[in-house]
Amino acid sequence: MRYRRAVERLRQLAQACDQTRRVPADQPFLRAAHVFGDLLTGADPIDHLEIVLVLNLPPEEVTWGSQPPGTAWLVDFLRLDKGGVAYWWRSHLDPVENHRIHDPVRFWSLDGPEQDVLDALAERRFDRVREVASRPQEEPAQVAGELQAALDHLRAVRDSYWDRQWRRRHRTLGRYPEHHLWEAVQGYLDLLDAHEEIRLPPESAEG
Repeated sequence: MRYRRAVERLRQLAQACDQTRRVPADQPFLRAAHVFGDLLTGADPIDHLEIVLVLNLPPEEVTWGSQPPGTAWLVDFLRLDKGGVAYWWRSHLDPVENHRIHDPVRFWSLDGPEQDVLDALAERRFDRVREVASRPQEEPAQVAGELQAALDHLRAVRDSYWDRQWRRRHRTLGRYPEHHLWEAVQGYLDLLDAHEEIRLPPESAEG
């Protein structure tokens, strides 16, 4: 994807995120959206636009690599499955940053699109992006804690996998129980690899 097209897509996403506030609910389901990765370095072209969507769900329902409950409509509404966008989910109670997500910049919040960020990206003023960006202030998520949550989620999926009611609930909008099992495995193994890299010094990992 060319850089200019990626920035345009980010603007469209910000506008679409803003429209989600019109969905009747006691609390907004989508609370914030961040961008990270190659777009913030000015790479042209980029493989894909990398974003993080922050949800009004507890951490145990937003384990790494999973498709949290209630997000199928959001994927469809934001057209995240149309290609060109790599997306991750985070709980609003967890840090946005982790082993995979580095230096995210918010481009939408419940106050609306972050126009200063979007304009600075369009002008390739990357120093300006950092000046005006609303970045998370918390420390990155600890891999060990996320690893345990991912393992608990994987076990829960395994234990429920052949339950008829569970399978019925997890078969919607082109998604099937197999998707949830695969994502649980993939998320856990990704965190396990990250945990091993942290635990072992480089010379031990090579040996």
